[in-house]
Amino acid sequence: MTADDPLLLARDQFDRRAWGEAHAAFVVADARAALASEDLERMAVAAHLLGRPEEAASASSRGHLEAVRVGDIGRAARCAIWLGMALIQRGEMAQGGGWIARAARLMEERGYDGVERGLVLIPQALGMLLAGEPSGAFATFEQAAAIADLFGDPDLATLGRLGRGQSLIAMGDPARGVPLLDDAMTSVTAGEVSPIVAGIVYCSVIEACQRLFDLRRAQEWTMALSRWCEAQPDLVPYRGQCLVYRAELMRFHGSWSDAFDEAIRAREWLSRPPPEPGVGEALYQLAELDRLRGAFVPAEATYREASAWGRRPEPGLALLRLAQGDVEAAAASIRRALAEATDDLARARLLEPQVEISLAAGDVDTARAATDRLTLVAQALDAPLLRAMATGSDGSVRLAEGDVDGGLAALRRAWAAWRDLDAPYEAARVRVRLGRACREVGDLDGATLEFDAAREVFVRLGADPDLAWLERESGGQAPGLVGGLSAREVEILRLVAAGRTNRAIAADLTISERTVDRHVSNIYTKLDVSTRAAATAWAYEHGLV
Repeated sequence: MTADDPLLLARDQFDRRAWGEAHAAFVVADARAALASEDLERMAVAAHLLGRPEEAASASSRGHLEAVRVGDIGRAARCAIWLGMALIQRGEMAQGGGWIARAARLMEERGYDGVERGLVLIPQALGMLLAGEPSGAFATFEQAAAIADLFGDPDLATLGRLGRGQSLIAMGDPARGVPLLDDAMTSVTAGEVSPIVAGIVYCSVIEACQRLFDLRRAQEWTMALSRWCEAQPDLVPYRGQCLVYRAELMRFHGSWSDAFDEAIRAREWLSRPPPEPGVGEALYQLAELDRLRGAFVPAEATYREASAWGRRPEPGLALLRLAQGDVEAAAASIRRALAEATDDLARARLLEPQVEISLAAGDVDTARAATDRLTLVAQALDAPLLRAMATGSDGSVRLAEGDVDGGLAALRRAWAAWRDLDAPYEAARVRVRLGRACREVGDLDGATLEFDAAREVFVRLGADPDLAWLERESGGQAPGLVGGLSAREVEILRLVAAGRTNRAIAADLTISERTVDRHVSNIYTKLDVSTRAAATAWAYEHGLV
């Protein structure tokens, strides 16, 4: 196959999922002779997967018109439906709805009976789901699935299963909904569906797993999405969202530096023209990491930027206000967010922070009410992550209520749950409360063990606000906060003073060189120095070496 056959080359590269080469070859072939509707449809898919929506829209509209001209009503309707769905996803609701209505009218006028009759139902059902009508959405997705079975179409069948699963979850029936999501994912991983449908299913299922606090499934499908993206180097859509999912999981499992780098990559990827709404989620992850490490000023700015992209800043912004000492503002923020939450799943993510904020405000009754609501949701969903949150909240509230023995028992169970979930930060926070409870029952050795274990995790993560909280609880003194430096910055300064390069420091601490560069820059700023020699001298003067 040679450059003399650009159309054959384009089709071959398309089948190989080499989207960049396929699109370039289609452009060359189109310049030589106008493409048929079938190849215009392929060119539109390649352009979409390269993140070029305008070129995809142009190819889709041309493909539609050419298919109408030659009487291929099924292809004409399909081009119009996918173009409409892409426009709706970009927020161009009127144009998108117009193309979908055009497809429906065309099939009705020509008496067409094919799989596209089911495909046109998908955006209708999604609209019902977004409008809070899950039962109507379920029925419409069922109609689409029946048409898929009639014509043996795997794309429509998979979208039908995905939609029914989402509808059942929205109806409060995850026990029936989740297996449908897994079934849809099986079709994707088996390679039975087209690339665009695969990307839609990956992102939708992972989002549903996170919403359900189903960490195991979220991790499993995120790993699968990562492999799928890596197998298609040219792929642009879905890759940024994959990076966001990965960043959140890295943060949860205690790889904060890697999570920060991954969230930066996600923000940069999703911000490429035309920017995607997922930018807001990437920004929220960055803000969370800044808050956890005590960088409150950039955290607040990034929460606000995430909000501008449509990502609600709660509970992060409320917890930031708590960390800044403004308990009243934190309580007002979390109260408002809870009042605006639309269902139990949305409220569940806010209830644990409400417990923490209410206890800081001395409002034990509100903390107890929030804990009880969280416990009910946890029992209904039977999700280990949610159970850990509810059990830890119950232990904290019991301590505030004076039930030290009950609090100790609950906190022990919560610590075990977080440990089993491989969540070192959350487990360390529970150990601080365990230490306080041990001290209250006179077990000073036990308290010291719990405080020391928590301190080790906070220092490793660079969780400076939690270090300060720990030292208030334990009556000790926070190590490594001299000169305004964080514990991690002190660790890096010591290595700088020992003559280690940034690359060597990155290898020693198992973090990226970019992260070390950022820490060294922060150290220079805080110490008001501009060279490694000056920073080394400061470290010796202050007894850090």
